[in-house]
Amino acid sequence: MKKMSLLEIENLQVKIEDKTILKDINLRLREKETYVLFGPNGSGKTTLINAIIGIPSYKVSGTIKFRGEDITNKTIDERANLGISVGFQDPPAITGVKLANVLKLCLGKSPKDKFSAEETERIEAFGLTEFLDRDFNVGFSGGERKRAEVLQMMFLKTQLLIFDEPDSGVDVESLKLIGVEIQKYVERSGSSALIVTHQGGILDFLNAKHACVLLDSKIHCFKEPKKVYEELKVKGYKGCIECQERVTEGWC
Repeated sequence: MKKMSLLEIENLQVKIEDKTILKDINLRLREKETYVLFGPNGSGKTTLINAIIGIPSYKVSGTIKFRGEDITNKTIDERANLGISVGFQDPPAITGVKLANVLKLCLGKSPKDKFSAEETERIEAFGLTEFLDRDFNVGFSGGERKRAEVLQMMFLKTQLLIFDEPDSGVDVESLKLIGVEIQKYVERSGSSALIVTHQGGILDFLNAKHACVLLDSKIHCFKEPKKVYEELKVKGYKGCIECQERVTEGWC
């Protein structure tokens, strides 16, 4: 059975104030797939993520569709309610707010509600049981913050998980857990994931079948992300996208 498009971006242009960051971006992501996005610093990867989630300060033209619905002019909360969530590079710490209450909020529970047996099992799988009564991300290591963030997105029943460098500042053990749990969630829930990475280490723990390269405001799509990553290290970005036999533009 042919998989349907989950996210469709056509002729996207993004400006911040009067500066154009991205132009003529085209990208289509299918449902039930894991995608990896590469690109040099300054290429606009984070700008693309912010445009997808609807950051108000970004002036956007073109079209963004999610499950066939035009979301170009929808607000952040409207897009979140449709099932789009983002994990940022540096999740914030909040004093006075317990991790347990944040997770319950994601689940639609009140602070007095208890976690179900299944939810407790998920918390234990992420190694976060001992953090439940601690202030949110306060004193957490990079890996602990990222694990907590991924779990929040899963408790929200996210349909499109977007991660901005989840392997940044994360130890190998946490990286393995994050990668494995993301892939399990995608396969179990029928959602999709778009993962921005520079280091490529997370590829060892994902069953990603698509690699996107953002360069000069164009997205080039390849198969076999691990091979693409190795090629990037040897040939650089321009050298990689010159391999036309493995690339299509915009359609992943």
